[in-house]
Amino acid sequence: MPNDPEALFNAVDALLEQVADPLPPPAERKRLREAAGLSQEQIAAALKTRRESVGNWETGRAEPRPPKRAAYARLLEGLAARFPAPVTAPAPDTAVAPEAFAGPAPSGEAPPQARTEPPGAASGAAPKAAATTAEGTPQRPAPATASRSEAAPRPASRRPGVKKAAARKPAAAPVAADPRFAHGPLAVVDADENRQVVAYCVDGLVLDVPARSLPALVEWTLKEARLGAPKLHGSGKDADPLLVLTEAALERYGLPTRLSESERLAGRVPDGHKVLQQLERAEWRLTKRGFGPWARIYRPAQGGRRQCVQLCIPSWNALDARSWGHAAELPPMELAHLLGTYARRVMTPRGSTAVTGLELMTALNPPTRASEPDGTGRRHKEHRPGSLGGEPMDCAPCEAPDGHPMLADLPRFHQRGPAEMLFEEAYDWARELTDEECMKRFLVGIDVNLAFGAAANGAVVGLATPPVHVTAPAFDPTLPGAWLVDLSHVDLSRVLVGKQWRRLEGELLPSPFTPTGERPTGPAWYATPTVAYAVELGYDVAPLEAWVRPEKGKFLDGWYKRLRNAYVDTMGDLRVAEKLPPQEFLASMDGYKQRDPQMAIVLDAIKSTVKGGIGKLRERARGGKPGQPWPALSRPTWRPDIRAVVISRARVNMHRKMLSLAAATGQYPVAILSDCAVYAADGPSPLDVLPYDADGKTVPGSFRLGVSPGMVKHEGTQTVLWGEEVREQYSPNLNLARYIKTGEVTAQDDGE
Repeated sequence: MPNDPEALFNAVDALLEQVADPLPPPAERKRLREAAGLSQEQIAAALKTRRESVGNWETGRAEPRPPKRAAYARLLEGLAARFPAPVTAPAPDTAVAPEAFAGPAPSGEAPPQARTEPPGAASGAAPKAAATTAEGTPQRPAPATASRSEAAPRPASRRPGVKKAAARKPAAAPVAADPRFAHGPLAVVDADENRQVVAYCVDGLVLDVPARSLPALVEWTLKEARLGAPKLHGSGKDADPLLVLTEAALERYGLPTRLSESERLAGRVPDGHKVLQQLERAEWRLTKRGFGPWARIYRPAQGGRRQCVQLCIPSWNALDARSWGHAAELPPMELAHLLGTYARRVMTPRGSTAVTGLELMTALNPPTRASEPDGTGRRHKEHRPGSLGGEPMDCAPCEAPDGHPMLADLPRFHQRGPAEMLFEEAYDWARELTDEECMKRFLVGIDVNLAFGAAANGAVVGLATPPVHVTAPAFDPTLPGAWLVDLSHVDLSRVLVGKQWRRLEGELLPSPFTPTGERPTGPAWYATPTVAYAVELGYDVAPLEAWVRPEKGKFLDGWYKRLRNAYVDTMGDLRVAEKLPPQEFLASMDGYKQRDPQMAIVLDAIKSTVKGGIGKLRERARGGKPGQPWPALSRPTWRPDIRAVVISRARVNMHRKMLSLAAATGQYPVAILSDCAVYAADGPSPLDVLPYDADGKTVPGSFRLGVSPGMVKHEGTQTVLWGEEVREQYSPNLNLARYIKTGEVTAQDDGE
């Protein structure tokens, strides 16, 4: 019956189970577990989840979802009854020791944080209450002259929409344990009509900025703002505070809101600018790149303490729209939230996403460490095993890009071929459709998530020793290097798949040894993973010579794991979870970027960090004379050999998946562009290409739908008729994978 009381009560009970139970703060969850002597593994086993999930719940990086949330809440409630929190008397003083702040106090002046009485006590004013975040988490109080609560009235801003931005709830994140960085890694500095300057921090806190000049702003940042981030590795360095200057702040401090054409081309304001003169008089320095979109202002370290502030100027194109979308147009509070999320999940931006990706490698794997004390008790810097070292290294001749000083003696217009140059690049390949494929209705594109990141995971690369040249070596798949070998004999129509020889339509598959997919015609230079794949396919190899690196390691593993977690966590914010069944995954991906446009920007920035960081390993010259060194060559992280290994693994991984799918189903790709493959299918869904059984399993070793790096998502679907029409209109060799997402072809495919 529709009005049956029991049915109504059951429906209400079902609703109550869906309502999120209140949970104690993350730190209290950890305290309760440890007080009970339980491990994360035990709780994970009881709740039928992963240990990593329990760890994320205890750090605040993620929250449990129904039905596990109700069970977890019940567990915590029971533990709280048995192990109540100890009652402690409130501390009489919350002042922070002056040693916690970067930079010494001016001579004869005590740091504001070291005062033993509340600011304003001498005049009878009541001390300001500690500021709180929008999540309700208490923050350590800042100096009274520098902070205001989120609930306090705010000056009107020059930029519209700030009131709306201030109401946005910041992403949950643990409060910094280090009191030096209590206000987060960065702040967006803005000014109002009355020239009052404020700094918007990542957790909704707003700081009053008393500085009236740029040098004073730098001083305030280092001494009072409590901005920055702790180091990512015990042998590394703390992240310098980042200030993002709005147009109003630029105007307030005497800087142009836009760069002129000449300044934009130079990437900096002229050296004689009045603000730069102010910095010089205050004994602040700039790096060689000068005062541009990503300026670094510093003084030499004193007593081992860094004194450096990074500036980001969005209106000078610091936040490139190709990586950051419309982030530069956001109001200050929204921009602080977005950049703060990226900083906490990846690292504080140090420049473009590509620069940040490269810097992250060093931050997670520093080149040096402190030695054991010598006879006098002093420690010294020494090489840290497993790192790239602190000195630049010459590459092998075959690894050098065109224009490298190593190639200065070559004739001016000489074009190196595959037997002279290592050419490991991503796929750009397409073929004509077969008659059978033309009878199908759709072209379906599938795209590998974070393909270069997944390829970096577990990659064995050379470390801090130069390459060694050997002649007629026996191939060693565990030894990173470049090998001159003839792979033209590898026949894709007869290959080993798993442990069985299989017959395939070899002409419908691209070669795994060249980015164009064309079969090699003779000896060529290849990275180790490419040659190892030829052996995996069942063919012998006989290298003629090689440049190998005996000192090896998995340098990029920590880098991948951090970016992988950042990617997966951000996808979770967009409500796309891990380990979803194929149908649920495809449904959750439908319109996922519209659920939170800001998190969608963070996601794109993370993907750009991966791709750009790998690209920076072989940064080319920008102008200059061929044969002359360029600045990137002086970096220990200028390593074209590592880039080659990652790209080789990405291309080989792609081919392995396509080969497994072809062997099991007889389906072959019609176009590939980097990490996107296009197949002809009878239906518009990836499930019409990838065979999943009733248990949710697909072809072993082939493509799998999911959010994790290395798995695939739906890139786009067009009709076969569309494909034939655009090829007829533009070029028969048009790579359909380039346009499968939107179907819009605006110019002839030029292969770039």
